Amino acid sequence: MNVGRMALLVLVVAVVGVAGSAGCSYNKFVSQEEGIKGQWGQVEVSLQRRSDLIPNLVETTKGFAKQERDVFQSVADARAKMAGATNPEQKIAAANAESSALARLLVVVEAYPQLKSDATFNRLMDELANTENRIAVERGRYNEKIREYNTTRRRFPNNITASLFGFKSYPNFEAPADAKSVPKVDFGK
Repeated sequence: MNVGRMALLVLVVAVVGVAGSAGCSYNKFVSQEEGIKGQWGQVEVSLQRRSDLIPNLVETTKGFAKQERDVFQSVADARAKMAGATNPEQKIAAANAESSALARLLVVVEAYPQLKSDATFNRLMDELANTENRIAVERGRYNEKIREYNTTRRRFPNNITASLFGFKSYPNFEAPADAKSVPKVDFGK
């Protein structure tokens, strides 16, 4: 075999290898993106469950703590923001606002012992706690899918395929910054 044919053969093998690798990477990215979308659907189901429970919880709580209108308004505003969100980034921001509002509501509840003894309120609080746990689990699963996808996307030679076919990075669903601090309620107003 002459050198020209050998070089051509090596080039053909290299091109076939790269094309095969790109095809496998492409299919993996497609599968991972579909997994992310499916998991995001599960997050949305849990967020919707919480949004459906909030009006009942708020109405029950209003009967006992009428003077805390600003807390209830922030819960209602957060729920409205969730209803108007159209993409994962907006829904993440709305869910974080809803979490903050609910944290403030729970602090108000601590100040009203008679509220905690109401059976309807207790049932709603249990449902809300279960829903928050579901959201946490689904959010964790969503973030794990994002981590796997983003890691695959950044590895060589997958990064070449990702850039050629426009596979973008996805954001994690992280807790809001104010979730790290304890909400404060001031009854001196």
